Amino acid sequence: MSSKHGDWVVEQQRVEKVMEEIYKKEEKLLSKTSELKDSVIDLRKTFWDDVTVNLDEPDDVIETEASIKQQAELLAQKEKIHGSMAKELQTLKQLKNSPYFGRIDFKEDDEKTAEQLYIGISSLMDREEKDFLIYDWRAPISSLYYDYTLGKAAYQTLDGMVMGNISLKRQFIIRNGEIKGMFDTGLTIGDQLLQEALGNNASSTMKSIVATIQKEQNKIIRNEKSKLLLVQGVAGSGKTSAALQRIAYLMYRYRSELTPENVVLFSPNPLFTSYINNVLPELGETNVKQLTFFDYLQDKVGEAMSIESPFAQMEYLLTYQEDANRHFRLNNIKYKSTIAYKHLLDAYIADLHAEGVQFKNISFRKRILIPKEKVKEYFYTMDPNISLPNRIELTVKWLLKELYQFQKEELNKDWVEEKIGLLDKAAYVKAYYEAQEQDGDSAVDEELILRKVVVAKMFDSLKRQIKQLAFVNVLATYKRFYTCWESDELPEDWTSFSSQTASNLSKNFLTWEDAAPYAYFKSQLLGDETDRAVRHLFVDEAQDLSEFQFAYIKHMFPYTRMTLLGDINQAINVHTSRDNPLQAMGEDNTERITLTKSYRSTKQIVEFTTCFAPGKEVIEPFERQGNKPKLLYLNKTEKEVLLTSVNELLKIGYETIAFICKTKNECVAIYNLLSPSISVTRVDEETYSFKKGILIIPVYLAKGIEFDAVIIPDASTNHYTESDRTVFYTACTRAMHELVMVTAAEPCLFIHEAKTDTYVVANG
Repeated sequence: MSSKHGDWVVEQQRVEKVMEEIYKKEEKLLSKTSELKDSVIDLRKTFWDDVTVNLDEPDDVIETEASIKQQAELLAQKEKIHGSMAKELQTLKQLKNSPYFGRIDFKEDDEKTAEQLYIGISSLMDREEKDFLIYDWRAPISSLYYDYTLGKAAYQTLDGMVMGNISLKRQFIIRNGEIKGMFDTGLTIGDQLLQEALGNNASSTMKSIVATIQKEQNKIIRNEKSKLLLVQGVAGSGKTSAALQRIAYLMYRYRSELTPENVVLFSPNPLFTSYINNVLPELGETNVKQLTFFDYLQDKVGEAMSIESPFAQMEYLLTYQEDANRHFRLNNIKYKSTIAYKHLLDAYIADLHAEGVQFKNISFRKRILIPKEKVKEYFYTMDPNISLPNRIELTVKWLLKELYQFQKEELNKDWVEEKIGLLDKAAYVKAYYEAQEQDGDSAVDEELILRKVVVAKMFDSLKRQIKQLAFVNVLATYKRFYTCWESDELPEDWTSFSSQTASNLSKNFLTWEDAAPYAYFKSQLLGDETDRAVRHLFVDEAQDLSEFQFAYIKHMFPYTRMTLLGDINQAINVHTSRDNPLQAMGEDNTERITLTKSYRSTKQIVEFTTCFAPGKEVIEPFERQGNKPKLLYLNKTEKEVLLTSVNELLKIGYETIAFICKTKNECVAIYNLLSPSISVTRVDEETYSFKKGILIIPVYLAKGIEFDAVIIPDASTNHYTESDRTVFYTACTRAMHELVMVTAAEPCLFIHEAKTDTYVVANG
């Protein structure tokens, strides 16, 4: 805390002055908003009163359309202004609690005096709109606060680099307009501010980190040049928070050209999506599109196929470790996760130019109009140099032309007359007037018109299916890859791989390792529906992507800048131990940023978990003290020990306590054990919101989330083996303040690897 009491008084006076400005601006905006709202309501009520409607002559129709358009544009403009004001009011509401969190005194080299710059979540100008009372943390000049200590400093503007000197850096903790803490520091962010931010209980939503952004995090946030940005961050290093601040920064930096529709975030599960959903709105930005990679693949594969979720795959591998088929499944997953498998699939796709694409019959009223053999014959009479998607488009045009002839032939069929009787009155009236406009027998003409209406309706559905490429049998063509195709490049286990895959395909089922290959194959056969509108793609927990999945993402987003975030230490999927997108260096315009400091957990928890961390990455603990992790040996019943542990943690004041289990089955068992005695919530892949309380959650759903305290109910050597290293590490690193491990037998080998002075042993 600053020792200069006079500075504190001066700074508090400034806070009060800024608060006064905020209240005045809010009052003025509320008045304007109210007036505008009334204006919009009146305009909606009187919309047609001010529109000249005349449809007698063509010129009158044009004039009427112009009048309606003018009124609509006026209404839309007023509604847009009202929306902008509402957004500004929301920002002022946030500023009222904590108007700013930092100050720097910066003197440009060609200036005589230093300027005092106050940094907050949003800009605020004085009453005359001349000077900034607060600078938005995303403004170019605000980078000085995050990137420099006292002394020489510089920031980039559109006109070039501005050089100067920082003579003071001050940080504030302001709550409801009152300074609670004030620190002068030479560091980017003083430990006091971080201690205050990190020492609290876990929240049910992710916190914004704008007040505590570190220099390395700021490099992630403000990176504008890299097409591929790889962020390897240890557990609790703030990589996800930095990514969300990055989205907010990009939306601010390119606000005239970047919309929420241009940004997509792949999150690991629906629970995590809920957990981070408040960050962007808190920063005054609209949430971007957030979905899981599973949801994305399901959309691309289509409803006709069901897909095993990545969690179901994980459950099988963690639960059935003694299953006779597990070894085969592991090899299948590992091979289908590789680029080598993609090359094999590409070779098959190349051969389809000569033969192999399967089609469906074009049928109408249970009668085959165009047999699939004829479709195939037409398809393969085209030049083999024409791409498969282009040939399919040409086939669509040919089919529609053929259907036109069949449609004419159906006009005089008996079934048409039956259908005419089912038409509504409007169709008859329309046919009558059309017939009156024609010469000849109007009765005959009227019947012909009605027949055309009936036949056209029946054929419209068929034409629509053809335009949607439903005549291409994607599944049968893909299945042929496993049943008929031969190549010198097939792996040794191909026979067993292919027979199992073909069996699954016969049931319209895709395992998780088959989902991306099938989606890729479908896009190559029918045409790439690449997401060209997406300009920035963020992938969290990217270490869980396989080589093939990452290649598919790059294929579907060819013009998109990507930010991949993850931690190799938390790569719990079996394929990621060997190949990982976070290690994919060597590509053009790629930058890698490594975050080594862990802020989530206490120093004691980090020092313990570092002992058995799977990777070789440096892990630095933040100097926040706490209790050492506790290893509890059962000398009572499991229920008694777990309940006692929970109650002790609740007495300390912790609000979010998680039992982190290895599998879903273990979660169910712990829930059944404890739920009669205490209020607990079991989290599964169908859980879409994160709430405080006592939770029971499998480790693969806990990724990215933090808890006040974590209890691992079975930390025995029988439960966690060497293959579970990343799983156990991930579970332990979810804890912010307390970590408790319980065992009834020999502790797992990871605990033995930890130094004995990094944890305490007790009897439960």
